[in-house]
Amino acid sequence: MEKFGSRPPVTATGLQNAFDRRSFVVGTMMGGIGVLLAARMSYLAIAENEKYRTEAESNRVNLTLIPPRRGWILDRNGAPLASNRADFRVDVIPERLHNADRTIDQLGSLLSLEPDRVADIKAKIEGSRGFQPVEVASGLDYDQFAAISVRLPDLPGVVPQRGFSRFYPTGPSVGHLIGYVGPASAEEYEKDRNPLLITPGYKIGKDGMEKQFEQTLRGVPGARRVEVTASGRIVRDLETREDVQGNPVRLTIDGPLQDYAARRIGLESGSVVVMDCRTGDLLCMASMPSFDPNSFSDGIGSIEYGMLRDDERVPLRNKVLKGLYPPGSTVKPMVSMALMGAGIDPHETVFCGGGLRVGNRVFGCWNRRGHGQVDMAKGIYQSCDVYFYAMAQRVGMDPIAMMARRCGMGEEFPLPVTSQFYGTVPDPEWKQRKFGREWQPFDTVNATIGQGYMLSSPLQLAVMASRLATGRHVMPRLTLDTPPSGFGEIDFPSDQVTYVRQAMSDVVNGPGTAGRARLPIPDVLLAGKTGTAQVVSLSKSDGKSGPWKYRDHGLFIFFAPFDKPRYAGAVVIEHGGGSGAAYPIARDVMTFLFDPRKGMDALHALEKQWGGNAQQRLSAKYAAYAQARGEAVSPPPRRDEEIFDQVEAEARAAAAQPEEIAEEAVTPRPEANPSAPPRTPEPAATVDAPAPVEQQVVAE
Repeated sequence: MEKFGSRPPVTATGLQNAFDRRSFVVGTMMGGIGVLLAARMSYLAIAENEKYRTEAESNRVNLTLIPPRRGWILDRNGAPLASNRADFRVDVIPERLHNADRTIDQLGSLLSLEPDRVADIKAKIEGSRGFQPVEVASGLDYDQFAAISVRLPDLPGVVPQRGFSRFYPTGPSVGHLIGYVGPASAEEYEKDRNPLLITPGYKIGKDGMEKQFEQTLRGVPGARRVEVTASGRIVRDLETREDVQGNPVRLTIDGPLQDYAARRIGLESGSVVVMDCRTGDLLCMASMPSFDPNSFSDGIGSIEYGMLRDDERVPLRNKVLKGLYPPGSTVKPMVSMALMGAGIDPHETVFCGGGLRVGNRVFGCWNRRGHGQVDMAKGIYQSCDVYFYAMAQRVGMDPIAMMARRCGMGEEFPLPVTSQFYGTVPDPEWKQRKFGREWQPFDTVNATIGQGYMLSSPLQLAVMASRLATGRHVMPRLTLDTPPSGFGEIDFPSDQVTYVRQAMSDVVNGPGTAGRARLPIPDVLLAGKTGTAQVVSLSKSDGKSGPWKYRDHGLFIFFAPFDKPRYAGAVVIEHGGGSGAAYPIARDVMTFLFDPRKGMDALHALEKQWGGNAQQRLSAKYAAYAQARGEAVSPPPRRDEEIFDQVEAEARAAAAQPEEIAEEAVTPRPEANPSAPPRTPEPAATVDAPAPVEQQVVAE
């Protein structure tokens, strides 16, 4: 009782005082919070005004980059080899997709995409960085574009846009030369943190001229400001700054000739190079079979990639720059220059009885019955091997190797290309350095007829032809703004040039090995030299039959007119069974140069037998492959670079194949029928586009 009675009494005054104290504390706290809020609001409204005004404006206004139009790639006459065309397109930004599979399925339905294309897009999205745009479709018509645009609120991450796409008018004819464009990879963006590289619709050069001249062709991006709602719907355009197109690149290539040569290769696998002897201009660098750069630029699908990958003729390889072959007998005019330079009298004769013993080996001539007495000219136009065996033993390999280098063999030319193989000119020092073995007499014999360790590219063979034709140090050039060079340097004495020219004319126009290469044009004489290069031993193939990859290569170097050379070049047909597969192509290409109508008439007759031109045959082959393989095709690598890294590795392996028989006594193959009259082109055997490659042989 005392305890409870000790508490002070509760009075109205006490309660009022307690209430006042508590009210003061709460009021002070609320006032402090109010002051803090007011201070914060003042700070935001004054100090941070510009920042939040900008953010508010960015919520209301979207600013997007407009991909610049790429500069055109033009031929020597200003005709486009790569241009741009207006189109509608759709891309997706993977990190913005709420449900990637459902969105892609919906787009596939709206755009009527094939199932394999839908599967490819899903695979690319899965393997891409989130910020990296993935192309869904391009070249859409307006109705398809509108169908996507009206559904944008329900398709987050989908970016439809008007723009320009790359277009290659002649398709496969320029695939290896011009290359193609594609979206920048994540690795490329890491190297160059340019926001343009991840702008939907923007593509960079991936191969060929497109890659080599990327900075020239790129241009300056434009920009577009639009007012949008909270859901992202466009209300109105506010401002647009137009893009600035990239600068054009003018090549020395003759567009019609490039297309003609590519088409004329037909069902074969090979290359054609044509140069202007007066300037060094590369007029043609055709490599077939090829790919359609329009397909690569749109994003190659699994089926098309599988078709290209499985083709043993390697349509992804640029055979002009990355094909290396034993040059065969095409080196005999060059060897003749070396022999004359070493003091050999061209009128001195050697008896050819069909072979020559060197050490403990007998090296045969292609003519097993022998050529009888042979001087240098006959050695060239009849392609007598024994003559060169005997003379090379007298002078040794060093003068021949030195002359080969003067003619461009083994040389890497200063051209604007991503890479080039430059072959091998073997000599004693080279063999010791590479294999640790001494040079043997049979090495000289093999090299003298373009076999053994000797390797060259079609480009090097064309340069050799131009230097033999002119006697000058002609250097190839690929762009018109590159000054011609080398013409002030004289490689060979004029009397020797005249002698070799006449012998090479007799190859075609006299009793030589390529009578069927004569031009059907009055007063224009084509000079040349045939070559047949053995790639495997006789135990595997006779060079003309059996598996395609074991057949001999066919080669032909040429120039015309023979007395005043203006054009020179080379044709190489892989596993064509001999030179008879090469020189008819050179004949028709040169006919087109001097008389386009006659050339086209010959080509049209052949293409009727082949099943259409290169583009038509490629489309037919794709349809057949797709029908046969369906969806059971592995997808292409995520990065285009992986495709071409593999192609280059395979090219190096193929170039090393002839080394397997370099130590053997090569048995030369018959060159051709020396007495055949000139004739119009004969149609090849009829072959459907999807037929097995090894069945497609041109017999000459």
